[in-house]
Amino acid sequence: MSVGQLGKENLKKLEEEENLLSAEVRQQIDHWIAKYPQEQKQSAVIPALHIVQAANGGYLTNELLDEVAEYLQMPPISVYEVATFYSMFELKPVGRHKLSVCTNISCQLCGSDQVVAHLRKRLGIGFGETTPDRRFTIKEVECLGACGGAPMMMVGQTYHENLTPEKIDQILEALK
Repeated sequence: MSVGQLGKENLKKLEEEENLLSAEVRQQIDHWIAKYPQEQKQSAVIPALHIVQAANGGYLTNELLDEVAEYLQMPPISVYEVATFYSMFELKPVGRHKLSVCTNISCQLCGSDQVVAHLRKRLGIGFGETTPDRRFTIKEVECLGACGGAPMMMVGQTYHENLTPEKIDQILEALK
C-alpha cells in the first residue's frame, strides 16, 4: 500500500470520527433522501431527525441538528424550526419510556385531567419531567388522532386508549 493510500484511509477514518452521524445513520438517511428529487434532499428532514433522535437515545442536541442541516445541505435554522415545531422531537434527554398524554378537547372532556393526576401521583413527576431513575418522562401533547378512545396516551409508539387508573397501573407495571 502506498503512502498516499494510507493517508487517504486515515483521512477517511478521521472524517468519520469527527462526524456525529455514524455511517449507519447516514445510510438510513440516504434511504429517505433517495425518495425525493436530488435538489429537494431537505424534504427528508423529518425522517432524518427521527433516525438521529433514535440513534442518540431519544433526543436531539444542537450539534446533531447542525449535522443534519449540513448533511441535508440546508440552513441550520430550518432544521431547528422543524425540531422545535413538532412534539415528537425531544431537545433534552428523556426517560426510557416517554408517556405522551393527550390533553386536547376530546381527551379533556373524557377525563385526561384524571389521567394526568394519576400519573403525577404514581410517578412523582409532571409534564416535561423525568423520574430520577430515568425510566419515565411525561409529556403533554395535542391531539394524537384517537378521539374515539379518549382519554388516551401514547407510550413510545403504542397507543393506549380509554384509560382508567387501573389501566394506567397495568401499563406502568408492564414497562418495569
